[in-house]
This record gives sequence, structure tokens and C-alpha cells, in this order.
Amino acid sequence: WFFQFAFCCALSSIVAGTVAERCKMTAYLFYSTFLAGFVYPVVAHSFWSVNGWLSNTNTNPLFGSGVVDLAGSGPVHMTGGMVALVMAVILGPRIGRFYDHDGNAYDEPRDIAGHSVALQFLGTFCLWFGWYGFNPGGTLFISSANFGDAASLAAVNTSIGASAGALSALFTHTIIDERKTGVVTYDLTSTMNGCLTGLVAITAPCATVEPWAAFVIGIVAGWVYLAGSFLLVRLKIDDAVDAIPVHFGGGMWGVLSTGLFTAPGRLETAFGMSEHVGWFYEWGRGSGNFTLMGIQIIAVLWIIGWVLVIMGPYIYLLNYFDMLRIDPLEEEVGMDISRHKGPAYEIENVSTEKQEQLSERRSQYGGMDRSLSGRFKASAKASKKEESKPANEDA
Repeated sequence: WFFQFAFCCALSSIVAGTVAERCKMTAYLFYSTFLAGFVYPVVAHSFWSVNGWLSNTNTNPLFGSGVVDLAGSGPVHMTGGMVALVMAVILGPRIGRFYDHDGNAYDEPRDIAGHSVALQFLGTFCLWFGWYGFNPGGTLFISSANFGDAASLAAVNTSIGASAGALSALFTHTIIDERKTGVVTYDLTSTMNGCLTGLVAITAPCATVEPWAAFVIGIVAGWVYLAGSFLLVRLKIDDAVDAIPVHFGGGMWGVLSTGLFTAPGRLETAFGMSEHVGWFYEWGRGSGNFTLMGIQIIAVLWIIGWVLVIMGPYIYLLNYFDMLRIDPLEEEVGMDISRHKGPAYEIENVSTEKQEQLSERRSQYGGMDRSLSGRFKASAKASKKEESKPANEDA
């Protein structure tokens, strides 16, 4: 249960990154409780329980095989990324990202820069280090030679997948940018997110693929990240930290790559079965057996469908009752000041005019709507009414 508890923590934090800077604390608490208490357990049960309909440990596994996902590319990362996508669509973009204050679309999206690349790198390395607990720890035991071999292979493949993903995203972005501008640049954010996408992708097949395959999976993961990030911008879906391409895109690729690259010997060592293996190996056997690959595709569709059907209406209701997004003025001032009693860094440059406007609005206790929405509807209406009064009436 403690392992699943850690997975739940990772799952909810994926969504938090996407909706940062505009989501209410109330919404965080509500979606985290529902996601960790109901949505994730159903997916995890289907993948890993002896009674799960997709599980390879079921006494009668699906199509005689069951899904292969050692440490959670699907149940953890893809599920979290899919919830983040639903949240981002319903919540809408941050102010000034794609549209101006009048709702007119910018010719080019405006970048909202992070505050510290150094802390980004520190966080990336902390996550990479933690992955050695998730992936090798996904074997749950090292009490036999087989478990030890599976855990050690998982550690090696985790390192290779992360490194390949980082290099792939870094140099692919460099080549694309050089073709556009004629200047060679090295994007650090793409490098870090490419690394994380490689880690997400190698999570499912870490104990069932050869090291060379882990390298290929990592390379493709870097491309998946860049393509996903570009697509979100084209669709005007605002993801503050690119968690959707990293976790949803990387998780999907991880589940599918397992169906392509799973080696017979590695599968036998990790799961004690080898009848249905990766599609590339099936072609090597001369059969073209699509069983495992087909199950992995079903698993991807199951996660997408489950999250859409359950989390979609739930998040829509939170938004309908004004429990999802903070007040626009509070967003412009910044949640550190408007909701957390001060800036994270004293060097932050926040508009004094906006801060005074927020203080004045909050001082109007008689006209402030104190409901859960926090949008100060009544005071806003009063302000508009005051502005619309004829000049001679005041006189």
C-alpha cells in the first residue's frame, strides 16, 4: 500500500504543474481527493491486481497474456497526464499567454518564463534519482536471482532512457531552431523535459527490453515531447510546465513501446511468461503475432476513456460552481501575493497599481461576495454601476 501511496502522490502532482498560477487551492484539494481516491485505484487495479481485467497476473489474463507495465507508464503517468489535459482545456490558459485582456488572440503566443532554471535542473535530477525507487522497486522483491536481474536491468534501462530522451530533445530542438533562425542554440527546458519524458516512457518496459531498445525508446520519447509541446501551443492549450507531453505523451509511448520491444528472455525473467512478446520479436519468430501489442493499445484506450468519462464531468462541475479558477485580478497580481501572503522572491516585479486595486477591492467588505468562488462578484457589479452613473447625478 505504501508503494501505491507514493504513486498517488506522483499522480496528483502531475496535474498541479499543468494548472499552476491560475487554479484555486479548493480545486487542488477536490481533484486530488477524487483522483487519488477513485480514478487512479480503478486503473491500477485493472493493470496490477490479480483480479484486474488487463492484468497479466490474472488467472485468466486477457488474450492469454495481459498488459505489461512494470512501474506505471500507463496507470500513473498517462492517467495523470490525461487528467491534466482535461483540466487545462476546461480551466483555460493563463492571462496573457494566448489572448490579450480583451480576448483577442495574439499573433504569436507569449512565453511566460520560469523563475529559476537552476531550480528546474535541481528538480529534474531529484526526479531522476527518485525513478530508481519506482522502476527497480517495481519488481517489489529482490529475493531471487530473477528478481535481482529484473531490478538491475530496470536501473540500467532507466539511466539509458533518461539520457537518450534528454539528448534527443536537446539536439532536435537545436536543429529545428537553427533551421528557423540560423542561430545555434541549446534549450535547457527542452533538455530537462526530454529527460523526464524518457524516464516516463521507459517506466513500463524497463525490465522487459534490452538496453539498446531503451536507447531507442528514449530517443523517440524526446521527439514525442517536442511534438506534444508544439501541438499544445497550436491548439492554445496552456500547460505551465509541459506536464501533458511529458506524462501523457511519454506514458502512452511507454505503454506502446512495450508492445514493440519486449524481449522473450527478459519477459520470462520479470513476469514468468514468454508466449506473447514484443511485435518486432514476433516478426523475428516468423509469426507476426499482434497479441501483446493489441493489449497495450487497448490499455491506452481504456485509460483515455476512463479519465474522460469520470474526470471530465467532475472538473466541469467544479468550474460551473466557480471552484476552479481564481479571480483574474488575483491572477495578474500573482498567487504568491494574493493568496499566500507575500512574494516568493523579493525581486519579483508586480504592478503596484494592481496590488492597490486588489487591496481596495478586498477592503470593501460590505460588497464582497464571500462565497467559495472568491470572484468578488458583488463588488465588481458595484464598481461597474458606479462607473456607469451620469456625471450630473454625482453632482
